[in-house]
Amino acid sequence: MIQETGAPEARSDHHIRNFSVQLSPTPRGARLARLLATEQLRTWRLPLDPARQIVAELAANAATHSRVPGRDFRGTLYVVAGTLRIEVTDTRGDLLPCRQGPAPDAESGRGLVLVEALADRWGVAQAPHPRKTVWAELNLVPEPEPEPEPKPERGSSCFGARGAGVEGLPRGEEAASEGVQEGCQAACGHRP
Repeated sequence: MIQETGAPEARSDHHIRNFSVQLSPTPRGARLARLLATEQLRTWRLPLDPARQIVAELAANAATHSRVPGRDFRGTLYVVAGTLRIEVTDTRGDLLPCRQGPAPDAESGRGLVLVEALADRWGVAQAPHPRKTVWAELNLVPEPEPEPEPKPERGSSCFGARGAGVEGLPRGEEAASEGVQEGCQAACGHRP
């Protein structure tokens, strides 16, 4: 079951966006959590990384370490006041995660180390029995709008710098015109 609230086009700091999905605690469910979260972040026009990596780690932990047959886990994304909160709730409230350094040759055990490195904050909250929620927060930096490419105007020193005015110039002035063309290229991207 997927739930979403909040309009994706609303960009106010006071607007709350929410996405939640309930999945089976299996490797497939963990992978689906990452894919659905990635698609939701795209819809909201938010940076994909490191959020999708955090979702992947928390969902994998829920599917691997907190699996209870017949009980699903829930992945939730919230955006409130410039903060993205990622939550994964499972049904093993008795098994609290703790970050520990894995052996150098271990093939797993680095999930919470990665979450701690990628997130601005993370933690665990007890939920109604028998659940717990592992959460991580990322401070969002708004992506700047791309600036339109400047277009030269007639009469500017840049317009027509493709060589139109160079042909009839005496030799010394031709070299000066090349300097104007190079300056134009550096200033506004216009290529002679």
